[in-house]
Amino acid sequence: MYNMLPTFCLWIILTLTCGLAVAKKQESSSSLGSIFRTRCAARCLSLHSTRIASSPKHFQNNGSLGWCQTHKQCAKCLEPCKESWELKDGSCRDLCEHAFPKRHGECVTSCEFLRSVMVVKQGDCPSPERASGFAAACVEGCEEDGECSTQKKCCPNGCGHTCQSPKNLYRGAPLKPRKELIFEELPSGQLEVRWSSKFNVSAEPVLNVLQRRWNYGIHPSEDGATDWQVVAQTTEERVRLTDIRPGRWYQFRVAAVNVHGTRGYTTPSRHFRSSKDPAPPPVPTDLKVSDMTFGSDQAVSVRLSWSLPVDPDIPVHHFKLSWTWATGGGPGGPPKMKRRKTANGDSNTADLDGLREDRSYTVELQAVSYWGQVPVKSPKATLRFTTRRPERKFEPTAATVDVKPPSDILDVGTPFYQDRQLQVRVYWKKRDPTVSRYRVLWSPEYCSHNGSRTMEKVITQENYASLSALQFSCKYKVVIQPVGVKGQVQAESTTFYTPSCATIRSKSSKPMVCPGDIALPSAKVLAKPENLTASFSVHKGNVTGLFSWDVSMPHPLQQVTGFQVTWTEVKTEGRKNILPNSLISQSQILPPDRNVVAVSGLQLASLYRLEVQVITTRGQGPAASRTFQTPGHAKPTLQYRPRLKKHHLRAVVERH
Repeated sequence: MYNMLPTFCLWIILTLTCGLAVAKKQESSSSLGSIFRTRCAARCLSLHSTRIASSPKHFQNNGSLGWCQTHKQCAKCLEPCKESWELKDGSCRDLCEHAFPKRHGECVTSCEFLRSVMVVKQGDCPSPERASGFAAACVEGCEEDGECSTQKKCCPNGCGHTCQSPKNLYRGAPLKPRKELIFEELPSGQLEVRWSSKFNVSAEPVLNVLQRRWNYGIHPSEDGATDWQVVAQTTEERVRLTDIRPGRWYQFRVAAVNVHGTRGYTTPSRHFRSSKDPAPPPVPTDLKVSDMTFGSDQAVSVRLSWSLPVDPDIPVHHFKLSWTWATGGGPGGPPKMKRRKTANGDSNTADLDGLREDRSYTVELQAVSYWGQVPVKSPKATLRFTTRRPERKFEPTAATVDVKPPSDILDVGTPFYQDRQLQVRVYWKKRDPTVSRYRVLWSPEYCSHNGSRTMEKVITQENYASLSALQFSCKYKVVIQPVGVKGQVQAESTTFYTPSCATIRSKSSKPMVCPGDIALPSAKVLAKPENLTASFSVHKGNVTGLFSWDVSMPHPLQQVTGFQVTWTEVKTEGRKNILPNSLISQSQILPPDRNVVAVSGLQLASLYRLEVQVITTRGQGPAASRTFQTPGHAKPTLQYRPRLKKHHLRAVVERH
């Protein structure tokens, strides 16, 4: 058993190593794929090297690769080597028959070669007897080369298969090109990248693969760069690139590949950036209203959406929005109102809040980038829209309601939440100088919930009034009547809508309770006991206390369901309990209609602390407490005179 332990440990280590190898394989599969396909193309050039050598020089666009692409048979061989060729499930013959119905032999052999180099790595497996260490473990640590890390291959060791370093890794492969790459920015805006190859003894045609990566920013950064991407495959030692963008830092690397493989890419080149200034970001497209929400207070929220610019020279830092609307007044009247906001550069939506119904708005959207410290702006995209509410239906069974146009005498402000209630201010013009007082009446015409329809009123000498204790999500009617006017009373009326509680709460920095909320922490219950009072009576040495209190005006949504009353003896230093059955501490729950309690068993000349909490449908409110002292002698004495109603006192006496 002890002899098996080292083998078991080796098996675990090899399993973990192979798992990491699979992850590394997945990370570099894109880069390896370009090498595999280049080996495939180099094979085609090798097969047709005799024809290539005898072809006229002017047919060799991009050297022998250009010739192969135009030759009928060589092009069939080259087809599976292209990035566009998908190695789907199925035989290579079936794939090639779909592309070339006749004479597809070149395609089939090329496809099978590509599949083989994608599975079998370069180099040869060493002899099994040369395996040592982990490589000699008698385990099946792998099944194919792709499960092994870096350049290791899955090789037999005489009693299993493990990942081992190959021999003859670079046999027949060309040397790496020299690492120095030369950049020349041409007047046409193209970039020419040149390199030179070392002396190669390989008789096989060699293809060069050029890759690049880039990053945005003022400074070059390898950490923030893109993945390596193939930009050219050529038999020459230079490439002209037409898609170099200003504002980007580029790095390049090149690998020499033939049918036998490659020695890898050169180290990344120095960074290159175009000397040209970047173009402004393109104008945002598809600007539209994607959603429009109407509140019950005539407020409107609009969501705008647009399409992000595609591949700008420099990234968009933010979007600048501005919207305007006419305030009325005609020629010579007030100018248009304008508001602004910004959105992140990767956003394609923005919400405009606080808009009003039945108004025409004009929105301008502009993309802003930064080149150094200088802002670079796109042209503006413009959108015009109207905030017109769909036809309202307040009650399903009601007929269509004729809504009176807004009065030019009355003006209703925006509802606001203050002092734990919803309020709004109403303003009106004084048309008659003889009128000194106004009667303001208001009541809900319709609510989205079963609210009260009570009419409220107030009389004021001002030309405005504050309407308080409004209900949420209601349509209100307000009437202004001059008071003391002789003859027919001229009244003005209008309607307004109150917002939902959720709308107010979402904009409030303080916590608030909405109808339908399930729970509320006790600290947020508003009802609190006030005016705690007490009286005492003494009978045969026993003291009875009568305690009472008032309740502050509770919130409409916090119905009182009871009181929790606690009284505790406050002991002073050195004092002892004289009576064995005297009261030390006690607590009880009282019904909501009882704000008085009688407590017996108290001691003479003692301090007691009374604490009362209001219990509501939302929980317990803050505690109110007060300390009282009982009489110091047997004669009945009223120490604290309570303000009790007779029926309350009678009820307490009957209970005790």
